[in-house]
Amino acid sequence: MEHQKLLSGFIRLHVLHHAAKEPLYGGWMTEELRRHGYRISPGTLYPMLHALEREGYLSSRRGRENRRAIRIYRATAKGKKALGIARDRIKELFHELIEEAPP
Repeated sequence: MEHQKLLSGFIRLHVLHHAAKEPLYGGWMTEELRRHGYRISPGTLYPMLHALEREGYLSSRRGRENRRAIRIYRATAKGKKALGIARDRIKELFHELIEEAPP
């Protein structure tokens, strides 16, 4: 994916957004990101999910999907708080970007 390093923050926020709404698993998140134009491989997504869990933004538990063992992720209180802060900063940034956009 072009500009992956720059866009990885958006991907993390997208994951947190969905994990705060309802539990998710990697396969579903890959498809959700694809619907939004992100092409992310499992080799990129799963280390990101594990890092978010290590950092305390997500928690996980084991589950099953069609007889397959999966890990189900959910946002923690820390993750929800960080998402709220990010929303405020995103609103501010987008306001500036729109205001200063060239004609």
